[in-house]
Amino acid sequence: MKQITVNRDNKPIYNINFVDSYSYITDMLNNSKFVNRKICIVSDSNVAGIYLSKLVEAAERANIKKCISFVFDAGEENKNTDIIFSLVEKLIVNKFDRNDCLLALGGGVTGDMTGFAAAIYLRGISFYQIPTSLLAMVDSSIGGKTGVDFNGYKNMVGAFHMPMEVCININSLKSLPEREYISGFAEIIKHAIIADNKYFELLNDNFSEALNMKEDIIEDIIYRSCRIKQNVVENDPTEKGIRAYLNFGHTIGHAIEKYMDFKLLHGECVALGMIAASFISYKRNLISEDEYKAIRSITAQYGLPVSFKDILKYSDKEIKANEIVSYTKSDKKADGTAIKFVLIDSIGNAFIDKTVTDEEMISAVIELGGING
Repeated sequence: MKQITVNRDNKPIYNINFVDSYSYITDMLNNSKFVNRKICIVSDSNVAGIYLSKLVEAAERANIKKCISFVFDAGEENKNTDIIFSLVEKLIVNKFDRNDCLLALGGGVTGDMTGFAAAIYLRGISFYQIPTSLLAMVDSSIGGKTGVDFNGYKNMVGAFHMPMEVCININSLKSLPEREYISGFAEIIKHAIIADNKYFELLNDNFSEALNMKEDIIEDIIYRSCRIKQNVVENDPTEKGIRAYLNFGHTIGHAIEKYMDFKLLHGECVALGMIAASFISYKRNLISEDEYKAIRSITAQYGLPVSFKDILKYSDKEIKANEIVSYTKSDKKADGTAIKFVLIDSIGNAFIDKTVTDEEMISAVIELGGING
């Protein structure tokens, strides 16, 4: 079994384990501090119908006191405090204490919400990340960032709360809808763009095998992306510096996500945001035209949108660049009146810039096919 250990202050704090079956959960719990304790599995309505019973069975085979579940309706619109408080109420009713734990079974929404609930319940209880989506496996399940949306603004309420363990069962990818599977590659491509040009080449050379879920290729890709994120979060656990590099494509991406009323998937919006950020980098002469075209090309090869015309089948909303850029002002990455925008000066090297203007962002959104008005 492959394993990555995430450290803080040179001390191990949790492992990322790669498994091929949820039967691993039995041993995981038996070897934890939660023997004879209560477990709550949190999942959304889509994932619960496929994997919840398997996880419950695995948990109940372990030496635990009680296993309950909390299932909420799937969708970004349900990533809110109302659902969190419903979960908290269930924990109170079932008399969960600080020695019990939560298991997050699902994609990024489930992981973020479960982690946030664990962070605030009784001022902090333990939780496990069991990601089922490609995006969650390589990104949101790692690093301890948790949170919920507020009035449609992404992740404005949250906390840093590290998981006990991340358990990645690659076989769960087989049940993902194609669109959601493809969406996960946005974060993977992002990792290559900000940190590893050789990884960028590997992704470019193996896109067909990756899209067809060739087991050795996709496992290697997920492992490499996890290693990149591990390195970043170890060096900057609470996003004071280089961890912000992971926000490449997210400033404009999040703005697009809100402007489109969350009808697009997170990865689709990040893909458009990465093209926009790469365009700004190109117009500033930080990267060459060939590098900019290479980023557009690999994004398109993985079936991700590179312009607004690629998402017309999901929404016919008129795209107005000024309005999209206005949403960046409420982004959680703002620093006073400036935005910590992530640019690149080569494929594989990112940096933070606080001088990106509204005019530059508007120009980038217009490049994507937006209307300035």
